[in-house]
Amino acid sequence: MEVRNRYVATRRHVEGAPTEADFEVIEGTARWSPDSGEVLVKNLFLSIDPYQLNRMKVTSASHHAVDGILPGQRIAAYTAGEVVASASPEYAAGDVVVGVLGWEEYSLFDPSSPAAAATVHKVSTGGGGGFPLSHHLSVLGTSGMTAYGGLFEVCRPAKGEKVFVSAASGSVGSLAGQFAKLAGCYVVGCAGTQAKVDLLKDKLGFDDAFNYKEEPDLKSALKRYFPDGIDIYFENVGGEMLEAALANMNTYGRVALSGVISEYTGAGRRAVPDLLEVIYKRITIRGFFAWDFLPKFPEFGAVIGEWIREGKVQVLEDVSDGIDSVPAAFAALFRGQNVGKKLVKLA
Repeated sequence: MEVRNRYVATRRHVEGAPTEADFEVIEGTARWSPDSGEVLVKNLFLSIDPYQLNRMKVTSASHHAVDGILPGQRIAAYTAGEVVASASPEYAAGDVVVGVLGWEEYSLFDPSSPAAAATVHKVSTGGGGGFPLSHHLSVLGTSGMTAYGGLFEVCRPAKGEKVFVSAASGSVGSLAGQFAKLAGCYVVGCAGTQAKVDLLKDKLGFDDAFNYKEEPDLKSALKRYFPDGIDIYFENVGGEMLEAALANMNTYGRVALSGVISEYTGAGRRAVPDLLEVIYKRITIRGFFAWDFLPKFPEFGAVIGEWIREGKVQVLEDVSDGIDSVPAAFAALFRGQNVGKKLVKLA
C-alpha cells in the first residue's frame, strides 16, 4: 500500500522567534506492506508544543533529552489518529491510537520497537465513557500529565497553600491552576491579555489573576497578590518572572520548572535567580517534563478523567485546520495567541 503523504519540515535551523517562513510542507509517500510488521496511521490531530522550538536549534540543552531536528526532516511529535493498515497482531484497522508519530498526514510505526512500545497506545473515544480524541492530546495527553506530575509529584501541595502559575492560560498552566484548586490551594495566575485574565477567574476558577504586561514591577505585583508569600510556583515562563517569584517565596517553597518560553527565542533576558533566596529559604527547584512520569500516565489519566466527568476541570483547546496551518499554529504560540492546548485537526 502506498499513500500520498504530506509532512511539515523546517527550511533551516530556527534560532529566534519562529515564523511561517521557517517551515515548508513537503509532499511524499508512505509505503506499508503486510510483511513489514508496521502499522500505518492516518493522523487526525497534531499536538503543537513550544518545546519543539528547542529541538529546531543548532544546539540546545534540550538535545540531551530529545533528538534535534534537521532541516527537511520529518518532525516527530505527539499525534492522534486511526489505524488504516496493520502488519502487527497488536493493532487492527480502525483502532484509534495516540503517541509520538509526526507532523504529517500519515505515519508508520513498528510496535516491536522500544520507542513505539513506550509512547504509542490505543485509546477509546466517543460514547461509553470515552472522551473526544482531541482530549487525548491535551488534558489526557502530555499537557495534562505535565500539569498533574509537576504539581502533585514535584510540588506535593497541601490544603491552604498559596500557588502561583505563570502562562496560566496556556495548555499546561490552565490545568495546573485548576488542579491546585482541587487540592484546596489558593491560586493566582498571570496571562498576557485582559480577556485571558477574565477567563482564568470566570471560567477556570482561579482565585485571582493579573496581566503581567501591565505590571512595571513584577516583584511588587506578586507581593500585592501574595502578601503572605508563595508556597508553590508552577513555572512556564522564566526570565524576570522566575526572579520575581523567588523573591516572594516562603521558606521551603517549591518550584516546578515546566518551561521557560520567554527564553526559548533568545529575545529577552534570561533569568538570574538570587541564589541567596534559594539557600536561605531552602527553596526546591526541579526541572522536569511529561515523559518523567510515563509509567504513571494511566494512573494520572484515571484521576483527571474522573474530574472531567464530574465537571471539575474545564478543557481549553485551540484548534486550527489542515496540515498547511501547522507553521502558523506553531509561530502563534510564541506570540501568545493561543488559549489552552494548541492542536491542528487534519480530518
